[in-house]
Amino acid sequence: MNYLKLIRYQNLMMLALMQLTFRYGFLKLQNITLALADWQYLLLVLSTVCIAAGGYIINNIFDFKTDSDNKPHDVIIGKSISESLAYNLYFGFTVIGVGIGFYLSNVILKPGFASIFIVIAATLYLYATSLKQSLLIGNIIIALLLAFSIIIIGIFDLYPTTYEGNRAVMGLIFGILLDYAIFAFIINFIREIVKDLEDINGDYNQEMSTLPIILGVKRTSQLVFFVSFIPLGLILYYMYAYLFNNGLALSTVYGLAFILSPLIYFTIKIASAKKQSDFKHLSLVLKWILFFGIFSIAIISFNMKNNA
Repeated sequence: MNYLKLIRYQNLMMLALMQLTFRYGFLKLQNITLALADWQYLLLVLSTVCIAAGGYIINNIFDFKTDSDNKPHDVIIGKSISESLAYNLYFGFTVIGVGIGFYLSNVILKPGFASIFIVIAATLYLYATSLKQSLLIGNIIIALLLAFSIIIIGIFDLYPTTYEGNRAVMGLIFGILLDYAIFAFIINFIREIVKDLEDINGDYNQEMSTLPIILGVKRTSQLVFFVSFIPLGLILYYMYAYLFNNGLALSTVYGLAFILSPLIYFTIKIASAKKQSDFKHLSLVLKWILFFGIFSIAIISFNMKNNA
């Protein structure tokens, strides 16, 4: 169980489910040719999960002191798993992930795309060792990497089979993936700031420059409150323009119940949040919003298919 906690298996399962949802709840339902066979796509998911697992491990190694202050009961490195073993696991997961990425890049006859996996792995290492200590840079990087885990689906499954005759259709589908990537970026960026609010004590002791340490808890909470209106506005517009106006009742109800309502709840609660337990709860709320937001692609696809 400690090994599963080390790689944060719940987050990895969510990442894998997200990529599988886009493939089998959206792309497979379109009348298009995909570049990867099913087993090759599973390898893409495995590669993403392995690189992410490596990122979690290296982050846990360098977060030892901070976690000792913020979440002492969650500390694994140095207790149940030695630091040397953790490094071996990090290298193992990262090499497997990058190796699979190299293979898939050659499968789609784009060997240069292997550099994508190398850059992602290197960015996760830099984040854990130095970038996370910089104001907002670490938050932006983590949010971007999650968003890119959606974009990479289009790069490997859509781009290789795109030609002049289907460019418009492929562009539309890739645009939908990009919309979801933007949604994932915004929600995860806000969540990273909320996590900084939750971890302010340990981060302060380690002399990190997070937003709550620079601005204080109250001002950062107020900033998050105002920033949360951005996804609220975007989701309202998206639902009205693409779901409600097209008669997709099921998708509209789903969006109201599982995405918009929890986001409104978050916006109300963040304005008065003060304690560590408050921010931990709100971080979990955002995680569920992200999950239900990503899963909405399958609901919308199902709704459109049955309305056709």
